[in-house]
Amino acid sequence: MEYPSAKTTKTISNISEIVSKFANVCKLRSIGVFHSENPSCQHPYKPISKCVEDISETTDETECNGEKIHRRPLEVSSKSNVSGYMEIMKIFEVVSALKLAYLKLQEAHVPYVPDKIIVADEQVVTELEKLCKFKRVYKEKRSLKAQLCAAHSELLRVEIEAKETLLGKLKSQNRAKDSEALRLQQELQDLELGNRKLAEKIKQITLEKRKASLLSITAFQDVFKAASKSIHDFAKPLINLMKASDWNLDLVTESIVDAVVYTKRSDKKYAFEAYIARRMFHGISLKSYNVDHIMRFDDPIDALIEYPDSEFAKFCGKKYLLVVHPTMEASFFGNLDHRTFILSGKHPRTPFYQLFARMARWIWVLQGIAVSLDPNATFFTVKSGSLYSNLYMESVWEEKKGAFLSDEKRGTHKVQFMVTPGFRIGQTLLKSRVYLSEFPTC
Repeated sequence: MEYPSAKTTKTISNISEIVSKFANVCKLRSIGVFHSENPSCQHPYKPISKCVEDISETTDETECNGEKIHRRPLEVSSKSNVSGYMEIMKIFEVVSALKLAYLKLQEAHVPYVPDKIIVADEQVVTELEKLCKFKRVYKEKRSLKAQLCAAHSELLRVEIEAKETLLGKLKSQNRAKDSEALRLQQELQDLELGNRKLAEKIKQITLEKRKASLLSITAFQDVFKAASKSIHDFAKPLINLMKASDWNLDLVTESIVDAVVYTKRSDKKYAFEAYIARRMFHGISLKSYNVDHIMRFDDPIDALIEYPDSEFAKFCGKKYLLVVHPTMEASFFGNLDHRTFILSGKHPRTPFYQLFARMARWIWVLQGIAVSLDPNATFFTVKSGSLYSNLYMESVWEEKKGAFLSDEKRGTHKVQFMVTPGFRIGQTLLKSRVYLSEFPTC
């Protein structure tokens, strides 16, 4: 399109090309405005409605500054960026204004009014400049975004390389740790194997030492003392249970041993010890048997559970039924559960029965190792009324106070009752414990 010289100062070559192409899109022929032309000259033009229709049906490809612009349908989702949406709306407004300016430019040709043509042309140029500005801004943003993406990609690449390097180091360290763990695991297995061998060897040595110690006179004396102490330890809870059950202890002691003059009332406990020892040693015969498998348990109940059919289990059950009368058990516990357990071949894990089993084990061991030391070993008892002899008797007074009777008093004291029997092993004599009367009797 060409215009009078008054507009030449505002004409830009690229904008003129855009106007020309925009006119071609609208299927209009360029109309020149010159001062020498006849204003009344008629020029062919399209109706305004047709131009509007052509503008609304423009092709999907136009050019701006020699570059093609492809139009794509606008899709705005609910999650689109708000600023981008506003920019698109501004572009639509500019395009709408451009269409309106172009319509005014057409209207200025019919009738042909040069001033209106110039104004409308300026408006078209202004709107096209706005579109070009949008394009420049879009290119700048796209270039900046590309630069930012490239910088971000470079940072990510550097970070990924650093992470991969670190991962390689960690994998190498992990492999080293795995190797070290395998080595330590193998070392642990070797140590555990060595410990098991040492434990087995120590166990064997301990059993051999225990067996050797049991087969010595000194060990037998220790077992004899332990058996006497276990009888004393079991008598204490037995007396306490009788007291708690309102038993008449005087009548009980009279039924055990009668016509005894006690130095102190507390000495009646020896009558209960004598009753227990009498029952525990009643009917036993000394015979040799292995006691190691029973003695290796700290708790005799564990030995009874481990070997329920052993000679010790049979001895323990038999002696409990003999020592603890059903009347006693019923008054102590209100039932006969202990007896029922034992009669069924079981052993209750109660404190009372545990004390009894501990006592029974020492007496069972005592009679088992006596013959092992001496095939002719025997145990002996002392009758009530016997004269006191320091050779094979030991008074509970002497045992308790550590004081011995003089030779003069020994001949005037008699045995009231025997507390525990004595043993003869070869040339060694283990004295019987007896209770003497404080007053001499004739």
